[in-house]
Amino acid sequence: MNQKVFKTMLAILIVITVIGVVALVMVMTISGKEKEDGKPSIDEVVENSLETEELTTDLKNDRFVRIQFRIVTNSKDAKEELQKRDFQLKNILIKELSKMNQDEFKTGVDNLENMLKTRLNELMVEGKVIDVYTIKKVLQ
Repeated sequence: MNQKVFKTMLAILIVITVIGVVALVMVMTISGKEKEDGKPSIDEVVENSLETEELTTDLKNDRFVRIQFRIVTNSKDAKEELQKRDFQLKNILIKELSKMNQDEFKTGVDNLENMLKTRLNELMVEGKVIDVYTIKKVLQ
């Protein structure tokens, strides 16, 4: 009778151990895929992004534009640095927009976002700009 109880307990322990190992492997695999993906969650995007003030400036052909961006960085430190570089951001935008005419502005917002990302990354020390989104655009 003793041997029967011992074999049953041993079998139960083996089953529990196998289930535990399978569960551990599944959890590690799932969390590993999320990290390999490299894409930040929306909460991280919002936390590490800066919404610029609305900027009004003129275009090359004396038309006015009002524009606003959300700039996503890769860390809190980069966001803080970008906040300090606000004056440089405005300077870059004013210079670039003054070179554009009305048609270029209407069709070239993607180019403007890419240029802004590149120029800001040249200035950044503490991190980098991941993406630039235009959130408001008005041509007058």
